[in-house]
Amino acid sequence: MLEPLRYFTLIAQHGTFTAAARHAHVTQPALTASIKRLEAQMGARLVDRGPGGATLTAAGEALLPRARAALAAVEEGRRAVAEVMGLAVGSVRVGAGATVCTYYLPRTLAKFRARHPGVQILLREANPNDLLDALEAGDLDLVILARVARRGGVGEDLLRAARSGLVREKWLDDEIVLVGAPGVDAKTAPLVTFARGATTRTLVDQYFPGVPIAMELGSIAAVKGNTRAGVGVALVSRRAVERDVAGGQLVVLASERTPIVRPMYLVHRGRDRLPPAAAELHRMLREHAKRPR
Repeated sequence: MLEPLRYFTLIAQHGTFTAAARHAHVTQPALTASIKRLEAQMGARLVDRGPGGATLTAAGEALLPRARAALAAVEEGRRAVAEVMGLAVGSVRVGAGATVCTYYLPRTLAKFRARHPGVQILLREANPNDLLDALEAGDLDLVILARVARRGGVGEDLLRAARSGLVREKWLDDEIVLVGAPGVDAKTAPLVTFARGATTRTLVDQYFPGVPIAMELGSIAAVKGNTRAGVGVALVSRRAVERDVAGGQLVVLASERTPIVRPMYLVHRGRDRLPPAAAELHRMLREHAKRPR
């Protein structure tokens, strides 16, 4: 049953039987036969195939989150047993956005590695939707998401996490500020920002509607580099520009729209479902949030 469920989730993820077979390292006929057996066991058609690719039926959509949860549970069990029995050194799989990966996690991950040198750390930088996909599929143990919503609302990503039965724990607050090179005219300068999908870009669209976008970039380093060069101004985490401001390369610009407080959350499938190594990292992250900055 597990392999058909895995093939089914790959079809949902990649959109075609061909792509799913390639990622599963099996032939397409073998994957197709497995899906047919799964449909027979479930008593319903799960996938429709058409010119545009494969789409899930209503029954398939109902099965998908449960299939992901079942696969994740089996993987959690395998890893927990291996770690307890000493059959593996363990691993921690964590995901977050660019700012968290670059400025919030390194010190904690370095301390974790020093305490547990045999544990493998896997860090994935991605947008919130991709991180939630990976968490639901069991490919990540823990993700860090920011709340981005108008008027203090929960935010789409965290609402999705709640609907999926994921646990959300407040971690810390990230302060977002407007910065530019010394002498820049904040009233006329365009914005240097991230591509759509990033939480900071969502804040740009919410708080600075109508301001021209000069660049859409994929990394915080690229955003800062072009802002330092005077291309435009940027909305970024204060944590990300501490050294630039201290060194005089960037200045925090006064704006009635900033600073913006962006709450950040630890999201996972439940503390009791975290493998031992991931539970230890979770504890250290909670400790980090309690320390004065």
